[in-house]
Amino acid sequence: MSIGTLPASRALGPAAESAPGRTVTWLAIRQIRRGGVIVTALAGGMTTLVAATYDEVMADPAAAGSLRALAGNPAIRTLFGTPVGLDTAGGFVVWRVGTVIAVLLAAWSILATTRITRGEEDSGRWDLLLAGRVPLRVTLIRHLTAVMAVPAATGAAITATLLSAGTAPAGALVHGAGIGLLGMFFVAVAALTAQIFPARSPATGAAVAVLGIGLLARMVGDGVTALGWLHWPSPFGLLALSGPYVHDSALPLLLLAAATVLVAAVALVAAGHRDVRGGLVPAAAGRRPRVRLLGSVEMFAVRRVLRPLNGWMIGIGAYYLLIGLTAVSVTDFLHDNPALAGEAASAGFDGLGSIAGFAATLFALLALPVGGFTAVRMSAFITAETNGSLTMLASRPVSRTRLIGAEIAATAAAAGVLVCGASLVTWAGVTMTGGRLAMDAALRGTWNVFPIVLLSLGAAVLAVGWAPRWAGLAGSLPATGGFLLLVIAESVGAPDVVRGISPFAHLAPVPLAAAEARASVAMLGMAVALTVVGVVGYRRRDWRG
Repeated sequence: MSIGTLPASRALGPAAESAPGRTVTWLAIRQIRRGGVIVTALAGGMTTLVAATYDEVMADPAAAGSLRALAGNPAIRTLFGTPVGLDTAGGFVVWRVGTVIAVLLAAWSILATTRITRGEEDSGRWDLLLAGRVPLRVTLIRHLTAVMAVPAATGAAITATLLSAGTAPAGALVHGAGIGLLGMFFVAVAALTAQIFPARSPATGAAVAVLGIGLLARMVGDGVTALGWLHWPSPFGLLALSGPYVHDSALPLLLLAAATVLVAAVALVAAGHRDVRGGLVPAAAGRRPRVRLLGSVEMFAVRRVLRPLNGWMIGIGAYYLLIGLTAVSVTDFLHDNPALAGEAASAGFDGLGSIAGFAATLFALLALPVGGFTAVRMSAFITAETNGSLTMLASRPVSRTRLIGAEIAATAAAAGVLVCGASLVTWAGVTMTGGRLAMDAALRGTWNVFPIVLLSLGAAVLAVGWAPRWAGLAGSLPATGGFLLLVIAESVGAPDVVRGISPFAHLAPVPLAAAEARASVAMLGMAVALTVVGVVGYRRRDWRG
């Protein structure tokens, strides 16, 4: 280095030193901006729609009295949270969509964080970045700041929406702040797991496990009075303890904020004690080779799907077992409160007063997680392609049609396992509580949503062939997008032609009624067509293209 170099470098000043950091920040923003806008818009839109229906719902004194009676039913509290403040529009909104928005934001926060941190690092795209003037900790801080801006914006949007609806300012601020802090907490959790585990998949799985355990703790705390203390160690429980529009307590939110800061600080410390592309938990080395399911391309696809299948089965199975265990209590409650059952029927949920009708309503929701599973698996296929995991396999005399066909078949089979598992645990839960639900009826109810699942798989395959970066989003549109479209269309009284775009509009309430064969065949045909077009595109495009 020449003598004249030092003064020149110093003459550039702090602005030049911070320029690489700002570039990293803008890179992170670019990677999450689309998803962040969608999540914020969904949260604000759902809040607006529910707030707009409050006056209509509470105009009927019988319906209002039935809603207040919900707090006395443990099963209702377990599934949907303790309904408090229902005499206010804000409290009604918090109970109807508060938990849904919180789970949606938490899941997005986890996936976005692990994708742009551990995922980018594993793919090698951080190698040159970290070889420059921006160290790993600074890179992590700037990425976390970018992701945390989305929960903050979501909380602000919810608060603004509630204020514009005329709800109490204190409740609006507490609810919006709680939703935002919850999202930030799971950003911090995902950042920590990304430092602990040396690969994106286990890091994401561990963070999702924290989400599931926290949600389960809140549900148990709501349903069992003696276990109410479980709210305190759960982020979702702290959100409930803040009591928007009733207690407006700041202490639970302060604890959630402190936990977020602590977890984020631990993640930053952990980042300074590991190697690039490594983790605090080192990858297994020196173990005996595991050659099971490596005899063919098809068996390798099965092997790749088994571990994530176990995790998804645990989550879906736990929820539907809880549905089965509470079905008798919920249906008895709705049978004794016909006004509330009528309100549910007007919203499109018929027959909730019977176990078959209750199961049919909850089985329709099964398409969301199972459809999401297929989208995630096809995204994982793209990730394996881009990070080089499939390069050696693709270099063998194996056609690309066979390669993606094996992945599609394994994913569809795994989705079928999830559907069967949900029906079996629901049947077991109902049977254990003395209810009556035939096993074949439960199986018909869950398999009724399988065409929507295959639509999600077909949409994801279409994106794999023609727009690989959009595979996850495209695969989520038929299930998650279709469900949200139906809810919004029914809330605003949209024309039938708009409502009919959603595949859920064509589902019969099985096992309460017979399946709609024509609709199922039409959806299956669309799924096959999307899949074929996607495979054609995959054969034509470049590898990693």
